[in-house]
Amino acid sequence: MENNRSSWGSNLGFLLAAIGSAVGLGNIWGFPYKMGKSGGFTFLIVYLLLAIFVGMIIMVSELAVGRKTKLSPIDAYKKVSKKFAWIGWLATIAPFLIMSFYSVLGGYCLQYIALNMTKLSFGNEAVAMSGGDVFGAMLTTPLGCVVFTALFIIICMVIVQGGVSGGIEKFNKVGMPALFVMLLIIIVRSLTLPNAVEGLKFMFVPGYAVKAGFIDEAPNLITVLGTAGGQMFFSLSLAMGAILTYGSYLSKDENLVKNSVIIVAADTLIALMAGIAVIPAAVSYGLSQGMAPGEITLRGPGLLFITLQDVFSNMGKIGPLFGVIFYVLVLIAAISSAISLMETIGAHWIDKDLEKGETDTRKRVILIVALLILLEAIIVAWDGLGSNFSPASLLGITTVPTFLDCFLDFFDCWSEGIAMPLGAMLMALMIGWETGPNLVLDEVAHGDPSEGFKKFYKFCVKFVVPIVMAFVLAGQMIDFFGANEIIWYVVAGVLLVLFWIIAGVGNKKEA
Repeated sequence: MENNRSSWGSNLGFLLAAIGSAVGLGNIWGFPYKMGKSGGFTFLIVYLLLAIFVGMIIMVSELAVGRKTKLSPIDAYKKVSKKFAWIGWLATIAPFLIMSFYSVLGGYCLQYIALNMTKLSFGNEAVAMSGGDVFGAMLTTPLGCVVFTALFIIICMVIVQGGVSGGIEKFNKVGMPALFVMLLIIIVRSLTLPNAVEGLKFMFVPGYAVKAGFIDEAPNLITVLGTAGGQMFFSLSLAMGAILTYGSYLSKDENLVKNSVIIVAADTLIALMAGIAVIPAAVSYGLSQGMAPGEITLRGPGLLFITLQDVFSNMGKIGPLFGVIFYVLVLIAAISSAISLMETIGAHWIDKDLEKGETDTRKRVILIVALLILLEAIIVAWDGLGSNFSPASLLGITTVPTFLDCFLDFFDCWSEGIAMPLGAMLMALMIGWETGPNLVLDEVAHGDPSEGFKKFYKFCVKFVVPIVMAFVLAGQMIDFFGANEIIWYVVAGVLLVLFWIIAGVGNKKEA
C-alpha cells in the first residue's frame, strides 16, 4: 500500500502545505481577537512559551508517527498502541466538527469579498450600511449563508480531489506567497492610520491593555493558559490529525525537527503579522469614532466582520480595494487549513480502499466527506451565530453556558475545547510512558538530531506536555462550561493521573 500512497512532490511543497494548514482563521481571526480577550502582551508571552515547549514537541511527534506508520490517524494510532488506539478517532472527529463552522466562516469571507467588490465597482454608497448592519443582515439571511458555505466546501473539495501533490501542494505553492504579500499590504495600511500606535501598545506593552481601559482587569494566568493553549492547537493544526496525515506522505529523507521549527516559526510569525494588521486598524477606527478603548470590538467574529469592514468603509474610495485584498487573504488562509482537515477526514477511507487494491477512489471518498460536512455546516450557517436559533433555545435553557450560545460554540467546544487538548495529552502520555520516546526519536534520527534536542524532547513529552495540557483542558472547560474553576482543575487532574497510570508509569519500554 505504501508504494501506491500519495506523496509530496518536494519538501518545499510539504512545508508550504503544512504552513498553509497551520495558517488559517486561527491566525487571521482567532489570534488577534483572543489576544484582545486575554489582555494583549500576557497572552503573547504565554503563547510563545507554549509554542516552544508544547507545540514543537507535538509537531515533531505527529510528523514522526505519520511518517513511521504511513497511515491515517485512525490506523496510525492503532498500529502504535493498543491502549491508546482510540486517539486516532479523536484526531478524525475533531477536524470533522471543526469543518462545521470553519466552512461557514469561509462562506462569510466569500460574501464579504463580493460586498467589497460591489463597493469598489459602484462606490461606498452602493452598500451604505455599517459593518454591524451588514453582518446582522447576513446572519439573518440563512439561505444566503448556506449557499456561500456550500461554495466554500466545493472549492475545498475540488482541490483535495486533485490529490496531495496535484491539488493540495499546488494550491499552497501559489496561495501561501500570495497570502504573505497581501498581509504585508494590509499591515502597511494599518500602521499608517491615525492612533495605530495605540494598537501596537495594546499588543506589546505589558499591562497596557488594562491601563488604557481596553479591558477591565487582567485575566488570571490559568484562563490565559487555556485560551493560548486552545489557540496554539487550533493555529498550528495540532491534535486534529492534519499534521500526522501530512507527515504520512513525507519521505525518509526529510529532517523532521528542522521542518517542525520552520512550520512553528512561520505560523507564529504570520499570527503576529495578522495581529499587527488587524488590532491597530481596529483601535484606530474606534478612537476616530470617539469610542472609549473598552468599547472597541477586539474579539469574536465582530472583529473580523464588523470592525474591520467599518475600517475599510472609513478609508474612502480606496477602502473597498483594501477590503477585497484583506478578505481574499483570509479566504486563502481558510482554504489552506480546510483542505488539510478534509484530507485528514478522508485519508482513512482512501487507505482502506488502497488495501483492497482500489487505487482511484479519492474523488468519490472526498465527495462523500464534503457532503457530510455540508450537512453539519448547514446547521451552523442557519443558526446565524445564535441570531435565528441556538442549542440553548432548542433545549429551552435560559441560563446559557458558552457552549450553548450558538452551534459554532457548540461544535468548537467538543473539538478545540475537549478533543484536541485531551488527544494531545494522551499522545504525550502514550509516547512518553507507554511506547517510550524512542518511538519518535528513532524516526527523527533520519535527520540526525542533536543530543540536546533528544534530552529536551524526552523531558517535554514525558512531563511538560501532559501537565500543561491538563491545565489547558481545564481552562477550556471553564471557558465553555462556566462552572466552578476548582471543579474543572480537579477533573483535568484526575484524568491526567488516570491516563498516566494506564500508560504504565514506571513500566515504560523503549520503542
